[in-house]
Amino acid sequence: MPIVDVFNLDSEVTGQLELSDAIFGVPVKSHVLHEVVIYQLAKRRAGTAKTKGRSEIRGGGKKPWRQKGTGRARAGTSRSPIWRGGGTIHGPQPRDYEMRIPKKVRRLALKMALSQKVLDSEFKVIDQLKLDRIRTRDFVDLLDRFELGKTLVVLPEPDEMIEKSARNIPNVKVLRSEGLNVYDLLDYHAVILSRECVSRIEEALA
Repeated sequence: MPIVDVFNLDSEVTGQLELSDAIFGVPVKSHVLHEVVIYQLAKRRAGTAKTKGRSEIRGGGKKPWRQKGTGRARAGTSRSPIWRGGGTIHGPQPRDYEMRIPKKVRRLALKMALSQKVLDSEFKVIDQLKLDRIRTRDFVDLLDRFELGKTLVVLPEPDEMIEKSARNIPNVKVLRSEGLNVYDLLDYHAVILSRECVSRIEEALA
């Protein structure tokens, strides 16, 4: 069963926390993580990119010049793809990028991503993650005390103090526990969360 240190806001160890082996001790399989990341990125795509082919561009009905005798290459329309202002060859068309992955696989991948963070010692648990006021400098100081770089902050419930204090800091993202996902866990170097948030995650993924 994985055991992690619990810190206070001054980066001092105040205790230890036993994590659920079924959630934070899952063997990591890279192909499962890759599949779910591709699934997430595909869901973000609007699929509305569109270019016009030669038949969709207005005009070009008249033959530019006669077929023979001019010394120039034959041309049937000024909307040919080789002409300026013409159509596009094999351009993007509206499409649906959605993939289907079983819910069990998505949940398993989330457990794997969490397990990888614990394995890499990039999972920081704070006893109580609270700020007294909305101030970016206070949150930057907190990250500096833990020597964290690109950080994902996970909250158990809405917290205006933290969300507004962290929103202008580069390479810091604040998520609520219900929005935790594989892509963000892998994209950010460290995860910081409270003891209460760990309980919420274990309850949701049990």
